[in-house]
Amino acid sequence: MAAARGRGSAAGGSRAPPLVAGAAFLCVAVLLLAVATPAAEAGTTYLVGDAAGWTLRPKVDYGQWVAGKTFHAGDILVFKYNTTYHDVAWVSKGGYRNCIVSPKGGRAPVYHTGHDAVTLPRGTHYFICGTPGHCSAGMKLAVTVY
Repeated sequence: MAAARGRGSAAGGSRAPPLVAGAAFLCVAVLLLAVATPAAEAGTTYLVGDAAGWTLRPKVDYGQWVAGKTFHAGDILVFKYNTTYHDVAWVSKGGYRNCIVSPKGGRAPVYHTGHDAVTLPRGTHYFICGTPGHCSAGMKLAVTVY
């Protein structure tokens, strides 16, 4: 009598074909990664100066505006201003102290749209209005990002 041919083992159990086993392993691995990896959260968006925006009048104390806020990498600062009178320069610490549009890391980005969104990396960042006299009159902002 001839033995029956099939996919079973000598013990009578069966084994999944290698392709099916590989696909099952891949599905489990993807599921574990999805559970173990937190979803990237969108940063918090802050309107600089709140309703007043980035301006000289009404006078906004930007140091006071920052007080009590904790900024995290990925947060977004939105500078809203009148482009006829203002801009936003992302400057070095020296540029902030001396109200000079100076290079930050070899460049000094200057924004001119009137509604600029800046995504913050970790560190301390400095922003000033580059219009002569505006920074020294208080249009400057220092932000520490965690």
